[in-house]
Parts: sequence; C-alpha cells; structure tokens
Amino acid sequence: MTDDEPGNTMRERVGTRRTRFLLYAQLNVNRLVLTLWVSLAFFVALIVLSTFDGTPIRVVMRASDPVETLFQGFLTAIITGVTLVVTISQLVLSQELGPLGDQRDRMEGAMSFRDEVEDFFDAAPPPEPSSFLQALIDMSAENAEELRETVSDDHDEEFLDRLDTFLDQLVSNAEAVSAELEDAQFGRYQVVKSALDYNYSWKIYQARRLQRDHAEDLSAAERAAFNDLLQVLQFFGPAREHFKTLYFEWELVDLSRKMLYVSVPALLVATAMLVIVDPSTLPGIFLGIDTMNWIVIASATVCSVPFFLLGAYMLRLGTIARRTLAIGPFILRESGRSDTIDWES
Repeated sequence: MTDDEPGNTMRERVGTRRTRFLLYAQLNVNRLVLTLWVSLAFFVALIVLSTFDGTPIRVVMRASDPVETLFQGFLTAIITGVTLVVTISQLVLSQELGPLGDQRDRMEGAMSFRDEVEDFFDAAPPPEPSSFLQALIDMSAENAEELRETVSDDHDEEFLDRLDTFLDQLVSNAEAVSAELEDAQFGRYQVVKSALDYNYSWKIYQARRLQRDHAEDLSAAERAAFNDLLQVLQFFGPAREHFKTLYFEWELVDLSRKMLYVSVPALLVATAMLVIVDPSTLPGIFLGIDTMNWIVIASATVCSVPFFLLGAYMLRLGTIARRTLAIGPFILRESGRSDTIDWES
C-alpha cells in the first residue's frame, strides 16, 4: 500500500493516533459503557465545579429556585425527547409496514439478488448476514488467486508487479475480515465493523484500472478472470449496504427500548427533586462537600442519562453513515484521494 492508497481497514484509513482513538470511541466501545463513562465524567465535572463555589446549593435554594427550575426543564425535556426518539424510530421502521404489493416487491428484489449470487457461486449462499458476507469475501480471495494463476508471465514486468501487489493486498484483507466474521452475530456491531474493514470500493477501482490499462494485451481467459473478480466485489457492495440498513433499523429499535428503560428512573428522580427534596433534606457534609450538592448533582446526572444514551447511539450510526455514503468505486474520504492518478492513461 502506497501513500496514495487508502488502507483496507477503517483504522488504517484514519490518520493520527488521536483520530484513531476518537474512531474507537465512536464505533467500537459498547454504547452502554460509553453512556456510563460520559455520565460519570459529567458527575465528576459538576462535583469539581461545585467545589469552586463557596456557597452551597442548600443556601441558594433557600434564596431562589434554581434547582426547581432545573428539574422542571429536565422533566419536560425527558418526556419530549423520549417521545421524539420513539416517533423517529417508528418513522424509520415504517418501511417495514406496507401493503402486500410493496412487500412482494421487496421479496422479489431480495430473491433476484440471491438468484444472481447463486448463479455465480453455483450453490446456495448461506442465509445469515455474517456468513453471507464471509462467503462473498472468501470467493473474492479465491477469484483473486484464480486471476493470478490465469494471467500469463508473458506480460510486461510492471503490469505483473502491480497485479501481484493488488492481489496480495486483496487476499490478505479478505482473510483477515473473513476471520472476524467467523463467529459474528447480526445485531452486534462486529458484523458491520468487519464489513467496513473490507475496502471493496478501492479494490473495484484497482481491478478496473488494471484491466483497462492492459485490455489489448489480455487474453479472453484473463479478461474473464478479471470480470469474475469484479463481479463478486460488485455483489459485496449492495449486500453490505442492505445489511447496514437492517443494522440501523435494529439499533434504532434497541435505542427506543433502552430510552424507555432509562427514562423511567430519570422521570422518577426529576419528580422527586420537585416534590420531595427541599433545603432541609439530609443536612450535613460528605467528603467536605455539602450533602445537598451530592444529591442535586447525582440527580442531574441521572436525568441526563437518556440524552447521553441517545448521543452514544447517534454517534455510532452517524459515523457509519458518513463513512459509507458512497457505493461502488467512489471514495469520499480525503485519505482516499490520490494526486498521482493519471486516469487518462
């Protein structure tokens, strides 16, 4: 891989160590764990900030109603936010609901695609998303090796070197991603992550460029071997996008459920802070900080959890969507641009 070529995996396609760490947080960290860490950081930050204010919250509550105003806002925001998230999720999932004709068209589209893949494989591919993608990736590696064996040594050395480099990278990437998909289960991020680590867009571009640059020198068998490799790579693109769409729907359903789960204690805490807690509640000091500060800050953190959870899910879905906007041999990332491509050659 040269400096002008994008890496195979997402980690290789990002630049600095800081960017890689951010990408890890955006995509790989469990969403509940990320929500927990953000909530903890929020709580600690408020505790630290409260130590710089010499006036305890208890004293401020006797003079005005900042806490009441805060939790009234939380109460409204939680109810509105959860309602909007559930509504948006239902809108996204509404494509699953429709008349018989629409469902039949969807079925025919799926079956048509599988028929094409079956004709190419000369066998029925597995039904599970991870196994289906794994079969396509393994087939691309097999076709790459067949292409290597088919191409004659009579071609010029530059072409053979470029072809060997391309095929070595493809086979290496295919073996690594296939191993990741071995025990992957749909509904988890691992399937999508592995699919994103197979840089099929650049592979299609490289194969087409090699084939076109030397089209006059290729035999019929060599052209057929190139076409077979391109065909399986072209199957992988729409398959990945389809499973990515299903994963998005799966995640939105999961988000809606979890938002409902965390909103109940958040509503309970917000209501308790409005109805039950007052400046006389639990007097005293804990670890050098007024007890009321601990109560208010902990309650504010609990009430913020639904928004942290929403942010964690949207961060992953938004990052995946941004990195997969194009389908086929189009590369939108800056890291994938090449200033040395002489595409008119």
